[in-house]
Amino acid sequence: MIDISHPHRLDAAAARAVVQTIADKLAERFEMGNCWEGEALVFSRAGVEGRISLLPGQVRVTAQLGFPYSMMQSMVEEEIQRVLAQRLG
Repeated sequence: MIDISHPHRLDAAAARAVVQTIADKLAERFEMGNCWEGEALVFSRAGVEGRISLLPGQVRVTAQLGFPYSMMQSMVEEEIQRVLAQRLG
């Protein structure tokens, strides 16, 4: 299970726009579907289910990786942290 929180200083609309941009890249690169459920963007594809939750002052990414993605969990976590730092500061 992946569970990563990252702080940000954006207002809610700007944070939502950044998360949508990230989701659009995931959809394009990995054929991953997504939709908003309140203040969380839910994403999925075969072997991966997760959500990006917008919280006051932070973004939280949680994901469940099936096999074979679970074998690459640390690499996936590093990439998530890199993208969040790049996009949210």
